[in-house]
Parts: sequence; C-alpha cells; structure tokens
Amino acid sequence: MAESLSPLKLGFIGGAIDSAVGYAHYCACRVDGRWELTTGCFSRNSTINRDTANRYGVPENKVYNSWQEFIEAERNGGVDAVAVITPTPAHYDIVCGCVEANIPVICEKAMVGTCSQAENLKKLVKKHNSFLAVSYNYSGYPIIRELKHIIASGALGQLLHFQAEMPQEGYLKIDRNGNPITPQQWRLIDNEIPTLYLDLAVHLHQLIQFLTGADPIEVVADQQSYGSFHNVIDNVHCICNYNNNFTGQLWISKSAIGYRNGMRIRIYGEKASAEWCQMEPEQIILCHNTGQREIIDRGCNVEEAGRPRYTRFKAGHPAGYIEAFANLYCDIADCVRDYKNTGKWNSDKVFGVDTALDGLKMLEAMTKSAETKTWIKV
Repeated sequence: MAESLSPLKLGFIGGAIDSAVGYAHYCACRVDGRWELTTGCFSRNSTINRDTANRYGVPENKVYNSWQEFIEAERNGGVDAVAVITPTPAHYDIVCGCVEANIPVICEKAMVGTCSQAENLKKLVKKHNSFLAVSYNYSGYPIIRELKHIIASGALGQLLHFQAEMPQEGYLKIDRNGNPITPQQWRLIDNEIPTLYLDLAVHLHQLIQFLTGADPIEVVADQQSYGSFHNVIDNVHCICNYNNNFTGQLWISKSAIGYRNGMRIRIYGEKASAEWCQMEPEQIILCHNTGQREIIDRGCNVEEAGRPRYTRFKAGHPAGYIEAFANLYCDIADCVRDYKNTGKWNSDKVFGVDTALDGLKMLEAMTKSAETKTWIKV
C-alpha cells in the first residue's frame, strides 16, 4: 500500500469497553481502513484500561495510566491524532493538553461544557495552529447528506420553519425489579449548561446548521425534571428564531417513554417539506405542494447518498449508526492528512471549535431562557 494511503495512527483517551460510545468509535475508525488504533488511556480504572486494550488489540506497552502520561509519551509524532472520548466534563483539560502538545484532536461532542471554555480553547487552537475536530456523528448518515444536497438545490424553496426532536426514555426506565436504571454518574450532575443539553441539543443545533446553513438569533425555552432523578433536567422544549425569517421548535428529552432514540428532523419550505427519522436511517419523505408524496432512499437515483463511498452494502442493508461514524472518520482522515501536509484543513463535512462554540452559545441562551421565562438573544 502506498505511504499516502497507509492507515493513520490513532490513540484513544477514554472510550473504554464500559463507556457509552467507545466501542462505536473503535468499530467506526476501522471500517474503511483509514485508521489504526495503536495506543490509548481508556479508563482511570486500571483493570478496565487493560481489558479494553486487550479487546481493542492495543499492545500493553502502548497503554497509559493517565491522559497526562499519554500526552507526554505520544507528543512527538507517536500518533497522527487522538480521539477524546471521556465524559464531557473532562474534555477541557485533556483537549487543552493535546493542543499544547501539537497532537491533532478528534473530540466527542459536546466539545466542552461552557462558552468560556470554548472561547479559551478557540484562542489556544489559533495560537498553536492546531487541528481540532468535533464528532457530530448524525451528520455522517448518507441520507442526511443527501438531504443537505436536496435543500441546497432549492427543491424545498424558501425555508419557512422546522421541527427537530431527540426524545429518549432512559431516565424513566426501570429494571425487572422495578428499580430505576441508573445512568453514568456524570450524567446526573447539571452544571452551568444542563447535561441534557450537552448530550442531545448539540446534535439538533449542528444538524439544522449543517442542513440549512441557518444560525439561531433568539430562543425561548422551558425545562422540566420528570424522571427518576429529580435534581436533573430531563425534558426541554424550545422555540427558535433563525436568520432569514426561519423559525423552529426543538424538543429534547430523557423522560419520553417509548423512545430509545427518537431523533426526527422536519424542515418545511414554500414548495415542499422533508422529514428524516433516525430509526429509518435510509429514507427521506418529501411532500410537495402539488400533493405528491415521495420517498427517497439509497436505492433511488440519488446524488450524494449514491456515491461509492456510501455503498459499502447494497440498498436494503441499511447503513446506520456505526457507518455514519465511519463516514465521519473518513472525512476526518482526509482533513488530518491535509493538515499534516500543509498546516491547513477545510471541509464542509467536518466541524471544529467554531461550530461547537456556536452550539454552546445557543445552549447557554436556552438555559438562561428556561430560568428567566423570557426570550434570550443568542
């Protein structure tokens, strides 16, 4: 294999076998042979750390006991990039350390927990001319990228309004003995921006921005705690005004029984509307102002989703969550190569500190609005 096509060396900080998305990252980075996981500090628990390395095939001498030890050992070209997959509250210190060590970073959403942290990180990235990408995996679905193409073509006409939702049931689920199923402890602590916003609303903000190019101007929100953990926000509704007279509604929840991941995006234009649901990942429903109703999927004559890179399997074998992550890892690999060769990178499919900061500004405004019961500028 030519040197330029050899797999990039990837390290993990976090992402152990007991984490929420660690195994998804591991599978996704390997799907297309663009990355090789060579090293990591997977957990602060030494047993889980070593067990994860064994599961992922990482040699014992490349497993570190702390993220500080990882950075010190890998800072001089040991890895081409590091994926930071720890709980969100730990991101800031780790990402800052990697940036200062000139290690390219792939950070799980949300990048950090506050706008002030994001502003500081933006300055640090600029100072060191660093590479920092944030993994918004839902924008990696082929049919979401097809929807972006459809909207850009003008098929929906002038965009009018949208509804975006991501309901889940986790905070009301019980086990066979009738006891609440307890999530990871860090998810049960709300800080400046509640964890629910950082978990779910970041995806909706990024998807609306990705699909439409629109930016939020002002929001009014309401939040509740309905689940088993009464000190934690688990349900939020928000009305949003975007630029170009584009308006919308957001709903995020972890107290919506019947939804494991009910992400749904509906965008309404003057000529047509489009709907995508994460549980039906390969199809868009288009409704035209003529009354015609159309289903578009990867088996149709599609522009973006029909590209060879998205057809690992024939239509009828749905491309789902792992493949969406894998698409993102492919795009990030191209960006890392560009960065290593030129010191610059640019992509309309890979997002960094600016998108993360935009999202945090919106989440901060939503939080303030829910507390004050007023409209808040973003």
